[in-house]
Amino acid sequence: YPATGLRYTYKELQAACNQFAKGLMKLGVKKGDHLAVWATNVPEWVITQFASAKLGAVLIALNYSFEVLELEYQLMQSDAKTLVMMEGTTDSNFRHMIYELAPELNECQPGELAAGRFPLLKNVIMIGGKRHPGMFTWDDVLKAGESIADEALAERNATIDPDDPVVMVFTSGTTSRPKRVMLTHHNITANAIAQADCMNLTSEDRMCIAVPFFHCMGAISSNLCCVSVGATMVPVETFDPDKVLRTVAKERCTALHGVPSMFIMDLEQLEKDSYDISSLRTGIIAGDMYPPDLIKKIVDVMHMRDIITSYGQSEASPCITSTRFDD
Repeated sequence: YPATGLRYTYKELQAACNQFAKGLMKLGVKKGDHLAVWATNVPEWVITQFASAKLGAVLIALNYSFEVLELEYQLMQSDAKTLVMMEGTTDSNFRHMIYELAPELNECQPGELAAGRFPLLKNVIMIGGKRHPGMFTWDDVLKAGESIADEALAERNATIDPDDPVVMVFTSGTTSRPKRVMLTHHNITANAIAQADCMNLTSEDRMCIAVPFFHCMGAISSNLCCVSVGATMVPVETFDPDKVLRTVAKERCTALHGVPSMFIMDLEQLEKDSYDISSLRTGIIAGDMYPPDLIKKIVDVMHMRDIITSYGQSEASPCITSTRFDD
């Protein structure tokens, strides 16, 4: 995370994920329980993603641009027992929204929520150090994990089957209200490995991740794709073309994913200012239609000679078909 100076080796990331996983065990998260995360591309999102998988829990990725009614619908539909969330963004106050939907938080102890709208929701974990009524802080969970032995986590991990569900995503809702889709460990790891192969991604690559983690393209085609080959993850918390291009230049990123509108904004920003993004080689463009001229411009201006195009859907974990880097 170049914006904050946070850097993890894979060994350090493993330790952070294990510690949070043990904390969730202490909070009573069991195999098969549903755990929602509602945040931008912050470090805690990545830790939650892998910690919940280690426990056999099912991760529900909530869109951080949600308003109250959208949040209410997906929390009710997801059967979440635990919610990991951040305070909010410059445009939206998440904390106010959750207190509006679950006012019982004001009167309960952390871990003992009994919300009328969400009868299964018990634990609310706030990222950061500020303490709020009815909520655990992130550090509370880490500290709780100190009383859980490493062996207990290993025993839980050993019970997980590749065909167990690990993530619930919601469809885009183009034909009706978004529907729940359950994906397994095998679904998403196989898809991530296949996409890494299509890009010829290796441990020498560094991926700037500007697509949101709550979407399959962020959590699977980016995070998990990097982990599958040991590449470096370089996330940007929220998309901004200047931030993205500065990150690519500073960290010498070789890969960059995006939907067509993101790449169009990157190209427009390159016309306004100068960035050394010559390190770029590959990445994925997906999510919408685009003219061939856009691909040609990305190759010529952004140096992404090995960019691949993918088509997919949430139910397919997500990519169904992709070009290859040498097509």
